[in-house]
Amino acid sequence: MDDYTTESLANPAEAAIEAAGLRVEQREMPQLVRLVSRRMPADRESVAEALCQVRRKPWTGRLLDLANRFGESWVRRADAEAAAGRVTDPEIGDEGLREELREVVAARLRAAGATPEAALEAIASELLEATGHLLPADRHATLAQQVAHAHGMDRAATAGFVAAAIRAEDRRRAELRSAEQAARARRREEVARLKAWEKSLVGIEGIPGLLGCTPKEALRWAGAGLLPVARKQRERGGRERWEFDPAEIIPLKGEVASWRRAEQDAADAKGTKRGAPTPLTRVGNAAIARVAALDRYAAHFATARALKRRITLVTGPTNSGKSHTALDRLASAENGYALAPLRLLAHEFREALGQRGVDASLATGEERITIPGSKHLAATVEMCPLHNPVDVAIVDEAQLLHDRDRGAAWTAAIMGVPAREVFVLGAPEAIPMVERIAQLCGDELEKVSLERKGPLRAATNPVGLSELRPGDALIAFSRRDVLDLRAELVRRGRRVAVIYGALSPEVRRAEAARFRNGEADIVVATDAIGMGLNLPIRRVIFSTLKKFDGEGRRDLNAQEIKQIGGRAGRFGKYEEGVVAVLAGAGSPDFVRHLLHSPPAPPEELRPQVQPDADIVRAVATEIGSDSLFGVLARIKRAVLRLDDPNYRLADMTQAQAIASAIDGVGLSLMDRWTYALCPVDERDNGIQRLARWAVDHAAGRAVVPPSAGRLPAPDQATGEELQRGEKVHKRLVAWRWLALRFPMAYPDFERAEAETARLDNWIEDVLRQQRRGRTALAG
Repeated sequence: MDDYTTESLANPAEAAIEAAGLRVEQREMPQLVRLVSRRMPADRESVAEALCQVRRKPWTGRLLDLANRFGESWVRRADAEAAAGRVTDPEIGDEGLREELREVVAARLRAAGATPEAALEAIASELLEATGHLLPADRHATLAQQVAHAHGMDRAATAGFVAAAIRAEDRRRAELRSAEQAARARRREEVARLKAWEKSLVGIEGIPGLLGCTPKEALRWAGAGLLPVARKQRERGGRERWEFDPAEIIPLKGEVASWRRAEQDAADAKGTKRGAPTPLTRVGNAAIARVAALDRYAAHFATARALKRRITLVTGPTNSGKSHTALDRLASAENGYALAPLRLLAHEFREALGQRGVDASLATGEERITIPGSKHLAATVEMCPLHNPVDVAIVDEAQLLHDRDRGAAWTAAIMGVPAREVFVLGAPEAIPMVERIAQLCGDELEKVSLERKGPLRAATNPVGLSELRPGDALIAFSRRDVLDLRAELVRRGRRVAVIYGALSPEVRRAEAARFRNGEADIVVATDAIGMGLNLPIRRVIFSTLKKFDGEGRRDLNAQEIKQIGGRAGRFGKYEEGVVAVLAGAGSPDFVRHLLHSPPAPPEELRPQVQPDADIVRAVATEIGSDSLFGVLARIKRAVLRLDDPNYRLADMTQAQAIASAIDGVGLSLMDRWTYALCPVDERDNGIQRLARWAVDHAAGRAVVPPSAGRLPAPDQATGEELQRGEKVHKRLVAWRWLALRFPMAYPDFERAEAETARLDNWIEDVLRQQRRGRTALAG
């Protein structure tokens, strides 16, 4: 023991260690003594084995350092840990460690694919998904060489395999560069077109020269909406400058005489002077606006407008029976649709119809279940059929009309669902917007208000963590806070289920079932619990009264307190629901005030609208451009006036970003528009990943589904590894979404479904772990 000396070796383990003659460092001695003590009497082999156990963690770090030095980014911590666990020589050097690692990695590379080509593609894709970047060319060649060795290729076959891999990778990189360059060139071209168009605009002072009218007439006609305003600019001092497109104004010259006659006739009828304000009829907007017709959005849904529709707006708090009432009517109809905000709730609608003896098919963004002969469909709102008339339709959670990201989908569903009887369900906050939509559609509207089946009250005192009891739901507003609270409760010996937005519908349902069946005493959840999950909750307890809404941290509003707090109390089990706040998180009075406050008047009553494929195609034809970025930019600039009295344009930021990234790919405009609608996470390099998939699609190569690779044992998983699994699951959602629309380019749907199921099961197993002490998921 060169680095350890002692005057007395009274401990038999210390004596055995000294007799073994192994080099032991000072810091290793305490742990080694404990391990050897368990093996007494100990010989040299057992001491060496114990010393290897002590050194496995440092060896793991050393192996990762060596892999990083040699550029082997495909080596994972799990590989290094497995290699360290194989070592039996405590005096092993770097080369020996590397040899153990090679064996472990080779086994993984063999298991990655049935052929070397499949294994290389799988590992390279896995790295791409994990990092968001392609491997450098030299590292890709090294990976190809290791894959060849792992599959037992001889020297000549390895050389040929590596050369072919390099050629294929060079071709893919060239295609990516070409697509990126083409996309940038198209964007520059479209920006130049937009600038040229903007430069051609004239102010109100230029109208008389274009129409041969007086300045006063120009002002009157612009104010009456007869002259299409191309753009409104805010000037210094707060004044607004209206600008007009000469190309749209000049064709109106032939209308000047009729406008003057109309003004004179109106003046004669009223006995007023000519030139006084008159209620002239607006003749239209710019050509692009006429093509897109977003200012006449209700008319876009021809099938729905051809029907005599009756809308029944059913509002009420949570646990008031809104869905039950509508589902009873839908089940009694010959055919119909049930439209839900989430895939999870679409499944619940389908099951609820099944319980009423009605078979229903399912359609969500990434899943289809077709029941032969079924005349009912449960679907997510975005999948609303628009051309097949039915008797009854349900549109749930109508308050999401106000949602910044998805509100336009509810506008389209409520306006466009071709059903003779439409049940719109939601919180009371939805009433004014639904009334406006019914008016725009010319539909008859009946309003039904329901009351809660059981009372809901605010607790008078805060609740401490130690005071939580079975049936309680603890609410946080971030994934991290949910897992931290879970870890603390598990440490205290509580059985905990968790529900948050990053979990798949399948895992959420499994966690909800654990709570419902009594396998978990407490559920810790985000506001994801506030939409549709029916759980036997006695008390809802807010761990904070603030949340980050994407722009800043703010107080919860009344709708959020009611929607989430309303989950407390389950008719038939808990006759009274209680809403409380965790000790130290805020005032119970704040909760009580918002729980009983009336609905706040909405800031905006104009429903959000967005283009669809027909509108995109029509605008592209009108402006003579095949650039999706250019089409969306022109729609944003010119299709819908900012002061339109009826509608407002939805946020198209992500669609424009995707369009900008894939405009150089050799796909049709409509295919690129489909890609622009794909649900991706920008924080996870989602748009760059989508662009690479589009390049492979355009090149005729099959797009390989994302893979999580080898997963650690559930009881050993860290919070970081759990989050990585959740990210891969989201990537699979995007892949499956595209596979349903492009099955030839995304052919391996069964493999994607199997990987999705594997991740669902693993994530649920991780969350089931109820170990006390410092849990792996803490923090």
